[in-house]
Amino acid sequence: MDGQITWCFFLWLLGALIPFQADSVAVMSVDLGSEWMKIAIVKPGVPMEIALNKESRRKTPVAVCLKENERLFGDGAMGVSVKNPKVVFRYFQDLLGKELGNPLVELYQKRFPEHQLVKDESRGTSLFKISDELQYSPEEILGMILNYSRNLAQDFAEQPIKDAVITVPAFFNQAERRAVLQAAQMANLKVLQLINDNAAVALNYGVFRRKDINSTAQNVMFYDMGSGSTVATIVTYQTVKTKESGTQPQLQIRGVGFDRTLGGFEMELRLRDHLAELFNKQQKTSKDVRENPRAMAKLLKEAGRVKTVLSANVDHMAQVEGLLEDLDFKARVTRLEFEALCSDLFERVPGPIQQALDVAEMTMDEIEQVILVGGATRVPKVQEVLQKAIGREELGKNINADEAASMGAVYQAAALSKAFKVKPFLVRDAAIYPIQVEFSRAVEEEEEGVKSIKHNKRILFQRMSPYPQRKVITFNRYTDDFEFYVNYGDVSFLSEHDARVFGSLNLTTVKLTGVGSSFKKHTDAESKGIKAHFNMDESGVLYLDRVESVFEAVVEEKEEESTLTKLGNTISSLFGGGRSEPKENETETAQEEEESPPEAKKEDDDDGAKKASDDSQDVQEDEAKSEGEKAEAKEGEDGEQQEDKDQANGESKPKEESKEETAEKEGSKTDDKETGIKNKLPKKSKISEEIGVELMVNDLLDPTVEQIELSKKKLQDLTDRDLEKHEHEKMLNSLEAFIFETQDKLYQEEYQNVITEDEKDQISGKLREASSWLDEEGYSAATKDLKEKLSELRKLCKSMFFKVEERRKWPDRLAALDSMLNHSTFFLKSARMIPEDEQIFTEVELNTLEKVLNETTAWKNETVADQEKLSPTEKPVLLSKDIEAKLGLLDREVKYLLNKAKFAKPKPKPKEKSSNTTADQEKVIPSKEEQVGEGTESPEEAKPAEEPPTEGGSADKKNEENDSSPEATTSKEPDGKSNTEAPESPKIDSHLEDEL
Repeated sequence: MDGQITWCFFLWLLGALIPFQADSVAVMSVDLGSEWMKIAIVKPGVPMEIALNKESRRKTPVAVCLKENERLFGDGAMGVSVKNPKVVFRYFQDLLGKELGNPLVELYQKRFPEHQLVKDESRGTSLFKISDELQYSPEEILGMILNYSRNLAQDFAEQPIKDAVITVPAFFNQAERRAVLQAAQMANLKVLQLINDNAAVALNYGVFRRKDINSTAQNVMFYDMGSGSTVATIVTYQTVKTKESGTQPQLQIRGVGFDRTLGGFEMELRLRDHLAELFNKQQKTSKDVRENPRAMAKLLKEAGRVKTVLSANVDHMAQVEGLLEDLDFKARVTRLEFEALCSDLFERVPGPIQQALDVAEMTMDEIEQVILVGGATRVPKVQEVLQKAIGREELGKNINADEAASMGAVYQAAALSKAFKVKPFLVRDAAIYPIQVEFSRAVEEEEEGVKSIKHNKRILFQRMSPYPQRKVITFNRYTDDFEFYVNYGDVSFLSEHDARVFGSLNLTTVKLTGVGSSFKKHTDAESKGIKAHFNMDESGVLYLDRVESVFEAVVEEKEEESTLTKLGNTISSLFGGGRSEPKENETETAQEEEESPPEAKKEDDDDGAKKASDDSQDVQEDEAKSEGEKAEAKEGEDGEQQEDKDQANGESKPKEESKEETAEKEGSKTDDKETGIKNKLPKKSKISEEIGVELMVNDLLDPTVEQIELSKKKLQDLTDRDLEKHEHEKMLNSLEAFIFETQDKLYQEEYQNVITEDEKDQISGKLREASSWLDEEGYSAATKDLKEKLSELRKLCKSMFFKVEERRKWPDRLAALDSMLNHSTFFLKSARMIPEDEQIFTEVELNTLEKVLNETTAWKNETVADQEKLSPTEKPVLLSKDIEAKLGLLDREVKYLLNKAKFAKPKPKPKEKSSNTTADQEKVIPSKEEQVGEGTESPEEAKPAEEPPTEGGSADKKNEENDSSPEATTSKEPDGKSNTEAPESPKIDSHLEDEL
């Protein structure tokens, strides 16, 4: 019973929780490319699927159109870009996290001169100037795109979505990654992770080839040439053992090479300029087509189409109608001409491959396969150059070049979400840019006695260090407030152009307060340094979690001493003396082990390197755990080594049996060498005190909380305006459709039959009046006015629509009622024909059904007769809802009886004590005696024809004494009868059993 209650409670709880989970369990991914974005979702019942947009396409252009009273996205914005390119914003990702003077910002202004970029005085970044009062930052534009992508995903998933994984280029630095997170924050989108697009592609490739991954490392190169950039990535696949989930597949990013400006869009721009020159030569007009933004937008669109066609054809005809001053343009472009225009771009194709090989310290012989990703890799010349660069004839094309990143990102989203459980696939991404900590300290020269400032650098994250990862930097020489700097390390591997694009190498200035007060507060404790805890999270963004001042104090153990313990201490005092001096020596030893880092151990014996040893004590790095944990582990190891030494001398004893010796160990280690008793280390406690931290961002200032909230409100206002506009258009279309459809229905016969001439004139007049109002004022009227006008017309026509709808429903409803009456009548007759001894229905149940049948038949006949007497223009008395109610009542009664018959058990037949039963007993009992052959003298004596059943029972008892019951049971079987002819045998057996 308790188990049933628990199970019922579990089902109730599950049912109560499911609706809340179903509202937010779906997750999404956004592959945010330069030209296109692909959206994928995971929801219950849909493992991984690309979300289609409103045009049922699997990819959506990254474009936003910002008109005065309208905002368009995707294909709608691209349609406007040809007519009015000034209000359409594309390829703005290059502006994220960059100041106005950045080379990529200047390149954007050159490519899109129709956009006006101004400086954000508070941050130094760029702003799109829409008007004198209205400006948008690139982060706000991206926030609009992310919000639109979420709407597409929610429409496709049919449920709200708030969690997402967003792809970013692998070469994005800290400022660019923070800018993407800020855009998502403005869109109220929770980012589970910023995943590098190359890692997302590698994850998608590995997930579907899980069985092929083993302990042997497999090196695969992914060459991704998209619209705006190119990235080559070397990935190693192999299985590794983990504590949490055992042996699992893992991908590790080994090498990355990139070119920020090499992509398909640059090819389209060059082809566009070529088409513009051809048009100027053909038409010889006074105006240069390159000075007309609208004409250049048309040529850019045509250049993209021609480039795509030339990937499969050697030539193609480019044509644009009404390009400039109603002049049409038409010219043939060959593939050779296109390749000549982009010859210098094709020379840059092998560059990222060599960069990735150099970083990974590999050769092409170690790469098993080169797989193409990205739309620009479809250009034949790109593939030809790649084949020569890698020295192979075949390139891997066994992956969806457009959707691989979005599918890998959504798999990671499902893995990070708590609502789904996926097979583990470990991803070890790598930080492309090294990060280091820099600090200064006053150093006193030994010879001159003059203090000088020494600048120190310590690498926090090496180049290609895996992340997510936590690190701790320990400052051992500071006893007062100080500051240090977090900067990028050596980035000499960047080209001159990339170095200028990269921006500031200084990330953050960290000012610490409260260091001096912590030392004053813990004067009796030993300092273990100032520890700064850094975290590079799954998104590749570096955070300073906390800074703490760590001390170590000796704690005396307070134990209740028994009489034997006090006696032991007294005896030990006679032998050992005081404890203060050995305790002091022990503390000094522990301090040396804690403060000496690995670098200093190598230089302890070298007097010439004393200065370097001092510097190495200033900072300690810890990748796996904090320095305090390392010290505890080391002290444990020292204790174990000392115990092993004592055991080797044969002096190891249980603690309970050596209390006197323990006291002597605490007294003096030197005096007790002969007895082999070790000195007990004092117990130390770790004390941590939080240090105040003030961060100053040096690379690019983040927007303040007020600016973020202002951007949120700005985007929400646009969203509300879009919703209001959509509602207005929807209501306007509904009113127009109602007017036109109702006017047409007034001339249809079925509507004319149910209204009088006066009603028709009244409805027609109101419709004409509404149509005129709509033409004059309706398109500018408020949504509320449109709703009221539509409601008024519907109320006027409600009676007409009702009568027509009822007449349409009558034939089907009456036919269904007649069928139900016929079947129910037949069922009732069949039920009454069941024999009384086998009847499973009570008389009340059958009478109830009969009553319902009679009432329904009478109601139907009367109502149909009354309806036939009425005019079609009058309100009908035969209503479809009443017919459905009668159908439901009759169906309920019949189903009740059917279910009862379905689960009813046959009644046991009553026990018979008639002469027939006695005769059967007489027939069975003698046969039983004949089988035994004993207990009777003659057949005549065993033939009591008229004996009462009691004597038969006594005779049967007598036979039972001579025979066993199994033999008697077998004798009851009728000879030669089949199972269907033996229904009476259970009766006989039951009767005999009662008598026995």
